[in-house]
Amino acid sequence: MPTPSNPYRVNVRDLVHRPGEMREKQLTFAVPEQLGAAAVVVPEGTELELDLRLEGLHDGILVSADVRTTAFGECVRCLDPVVIPVEVEFQELFAYSQDEAYDYLVHDDHVDCEPVVRDAVVLSLPFQPVCREDCPGLDPETGERLADAGPREPREVIDPRWAVLEGLALEHDESRKHNENTGTTS
Repeated sequence: MPTPSNPYRVNVRDLVHRPGEMREKQLTFAVPEQLGAAAVVVPEGTELELDLRLEGLHDGILVSADVRTTAFGECVRCLDPVVIPVEVEFQELFAYSQDEAYDYLVHDDHVDCEPVVRDAVVLSLPFQPVCREDCPGLDPETGERLADAGPREPREVIDPRWAVLEGLALEHDESRKHNENTGTTS
């Protein structure tokens, strides 16, 4: 069983230096610290499920896991809340001795899965979450949700660098109308 202070820590005493031995464990706990720091995160206290397969090898303990949890954030287009189910897998060797080839070690007959789970979950989170793939976002002028606005004619946006020419076109039209009304030519 994991210790209360670190729910990611798993006792592997019965597998240490026993190649060929295998155990399966299921852990469910509240995430003690937020996972992620961008537009979508797994907040502290969110339930996380770990289905572990622990295998004794000559070099260490091979940990294979399925991780399930839920991430929360907001749509980057319309700012509506989004809830994203997270399901990831990982496989990592926890070595018995310090070696450059291995990133993780077995410590005091335990493996600490926290850094591996954190990396797997955070890397699976979308960089720019959306509430739906075809989310139209917000109107750039009014800020209203375009999905709620319904169909409408697109506005003609004039580049401000050409605004002076718009004024010249109006003057030309007025001059032409004046000439037509008075019967003069320019």
